Amino acid sequence: MMKLSRYGGNPNIGVFSVANENFAFVAYDTSDEFIEELAEVLNVKAVKTTVAGTFVVGSLVAMNTNGAIVSGLADEDELKIIRELLPVALLEDRFNAAGNNILVNDKGAIVNPDIDKVSLKRISDVLGVECVKGTIAGLNTVGSVCRVTNKGAAVHPEATDEDIQMIKDVLKVDVVRTTLNHGCRFVAPCVVANSKGAIVGDITTPIEMGKLEDALGLY
Repeated sequence: MMKLSRYGGNPNIGVFSVANENFAFVAYDTSDEFIEELAEVLNVKAVKTTVAGTFVVGSLVAMNTNGAIVSGLADEDELKIIRELLPVALLEDRFNAAGNNILVNDKGAIVNPDIDKVSLKRISDVLGVECVKGTIAGLNTVGSVCRVTNKGAAVHPEATDEDIQMIKDVLKVDVVRTTLNHGCRFVAPCVVANSKGAIVGDITTPIEMGKLEDALGLY
């Protein structure tokens, strides 16, 4: 299932929410309507929170069904909310925006090549997957240029053939290059998804929606 939506007038819904197969964490001021959409389209329980006192939950959290990596700037009250549902590790690295710097599903993870070895091991341990350092489309912020689920991946249109092969090898999914939100090349901020569905920014074009459907195997 796929649906067009926005968060408080903003089509970059992936900045403010993140999902795995069972749960979604969303910005604390998210509307009840958007939470109902998440429940319907992704078949998840949605939980409101902040991270580091901000609403950019999707940028600061990376997660799969095994665990969550959260910005080291998060406070204990915020972490308690997430820990009630998933094992958590803090990304206490200067590249601490976990959602932007980690691309993960239940099969593997690709991380910003500048993340240190200690953080890399912590990420691997909590997410329960092999972690590989890499770039996509020449960019280190791999979590921002690709949205991956356990069924497929939508990636920045300038991803190279080598990038595509890396995603296939590490995350074990097929990959489609596309833009979203009417030409945005950073696809992750435009969409929240799991293997059951996707909610995409409402300025996404029909052609982009078709490519996203193909990318994530949502038929």
